[in-house]
Amino acid sequence: MTSSSLLQHLPHPAAERRGVRLLLWRNDLHHPELPGNKARKLKYNLLQARAEGHSRLLTFGGAYSNHLAAVAAAGQLYGFDTLGLVRGEEYLPLNPTLAQCRADGMALHYLNRATYRRRAEPDFQADLLRQYGPAYLLPEGGTNTLALRGVAELIPELRQHTNFDALAVAVGTGGTLAGLALGLAEANYPARALGVAALKGARFLRADVDALTQAATGRVLGNYELHLGYHYGGYAKLPPELRAFIAGFRQQHGVLLDPIYTGKLLAGVLDLIALGHFARGSTVVAVHTGGLQAWAGFGGPPTP
Repeated sequence: MTSSSLLQHLPHPAAERRGVRLLLWRNDLHHPELPGNKARKLKYNLLQARAEGHSRLLTFGGAYSNHLAAVAAAGQLYGFDTLGLVRGEEYLPLNPTLAQCRADGMALHYLNRATYRRRAEPDFQADLLRQYGPAYLLPEGGTNTLALRGVAELIPELRQHTNFDALAVAVGTGGTLAGLALGLAEANYPARALGVAALKGARFLRADVDALTQAATGRVLGNYELHLGYHYGGYAKLPPELRAFIAGFRQQHGVLLDPIYTGKLLAGVLDLIALGHFARGSTVVAVHTGGLQAWAGFGGPPTP
C-alpha cells in the first residue's frame, strides 16, 4: 500500500459547517501484520535490542493489550522470543488477543494487580530478569524515548501529502502524543499535536508527556494540547452512545474505529470542531492507530 492511500478525507457535516478540512491518516493499514502506532514505537526498540545482543523481548500488558499483540507479532516477524507479563489472573480458554499472542510464540505469565503495579520499579524489573533470564525489557505500551523517535517519523511522511494545522491522536500512555510533538518540533513545523485521553482522571498524562519530551530533547515542548473530557467513563468503557457513534462513523465513512482509543478520538475531534476549537480554514488530521483486535473483548464490532 502506498502512503498516499493512507490519507482519507472525512466529509463530515460538523467539519463542513465550521469550514474545517478533516482528514484521517490510516496508520491502521500501514503494515498488514503489525498495524497501527505500535510498529512505529517498536522500530528503534527492536534495533536497540538487536544491537545489545538480545534475542528475547519482555513486556507488560492487559488481557486485550494492543501492545502485547504487537510485540508478539514483531517477535514472530523479526526473530525474537517474546514473554508477556499479563495483568490479572489467567482465564481459559484464552481470549482472542492472548490466543493470537500465544500463536505468535509469546510465552504468557500472569501478575496479580498489586504486583503488576510495580512493573516500572527498577528493583522489580531486575528481579524479573533474574527469574526469567536475559531479555530486552519494553515498558507497558512500548513508551520510551526510542518509541518517540519512531512516532516522530510520521510527520515527514504526512507532510509529503498535505499541510495541516493540527494532528490529533488518542492517548493511553502518552508516547504517541509525545512522539508527534517531537516530530513537529524537529521539523520546525507550526502545527500542534492534539491528544484525546482514553482514560478517566488522566491529568497525570501531561507530566508524563513532558517527561518523555524532556528526556528526548532536553526540554519540555509547548506544541501540544491534551483533552481529558472524552473518556466515556474510563479506559475500556464502551457505553451505548460511543458504540452508536462508532457504528454511525463506519456507516458514513466506511472506516471501523476501535472501541478503546480511536472511537473516543474521532468523537472528541468532531466535538471540538463543532465547538469552534479550530479556526475556519484549518486542516485537522486524526491518526487511526489501529487496535481493532480489541473488539474481541466487546462482542465484536457494531454493524454499519
